Amino acid sequence: MPIDPVTEAEVVERVVEALRRGDGGHIVTPNVDICRLAARDDAVRRIVTGAEIVVADGMPLVWASKLSGTPVPGRVTGADLIWSLSAAAARHGHPVYLVGGPPGVPERAARVLADRFPGLRVLGAVAPPYGFEGCAGEVARIRAELVAAGPRVVFVGLGFPRQDRLITMLRAELPDAWFLGCGAALGFAAGAVRRAPRWMRRAGLEWLFRLCCEPVRLARRYLVDDLPFAGLLLARCLLRRVVRGRG
Repeated sequence: MPIDPVTEAEVVERVVEALRRGDGGHIVTPNVDICRLAARDDAVRRIVTGAEIVVADGMPLVWASKLSGTPVPGRVTGADLIWSLSAAAARHGHPVYLVGGPPGVPERAARVLADRFPGLRVLGAVAPPYGFEGCAGEVARIRAELVAAGPRVVFVGLGFPRQDRLITMLRAELPDAWFLGCGAALGFAAGAVRRAPRWMRRAGLEWLFRLCCEPVRLARRYLVDDLPFAGLLLARCLLRRVVRGRG
């Protein structure tokens, strides 16, 4: 899986430059869970590899890149990009649109972003009903509303891979827009979900904070599925480095 060795500021710069040219794109921020899903599902892997920008959201990926001898500058998360991309959109006059989260969350996130960045134009905020992706009429409604609004930056917070499958469908009709699959970022921005303290994020412990906040929902994903995968990933990277060193 390709990871772009760029900083958050460089991601924003690439997006702004592409918008200036009239080009759109898709940003994916893989973490350990996304890497695990991509490792076993070709369709999921194609979603990731088909994105214009792929950045490491998750310290294990940053550590793995260093062990592999191809280090990335650091972690770049959707929860951070929603702020920096909104700031850039406000400066350059690019309207945004928010999709995802429970009822009321995208609207609150939109108000927070507009208050934080004067001049930011939010063209819409919608919380699709649970299971909407299985209803052709609901998907068509969301598509029609987005196309009619004509945003240049779209934040989609539905969780991977649902958000990115929707983005894949929408891109053909909004070729000059940039889409960010941002997971829980809308909830963070709205204040509906607490984010880990900065020191825990820097130490690679944001997953532990979220696990403590939502143990029932996240225990299996983090402890049963992701932790062994992360350990195997790091072990393989270390082994390859040792073998290369001996060669």
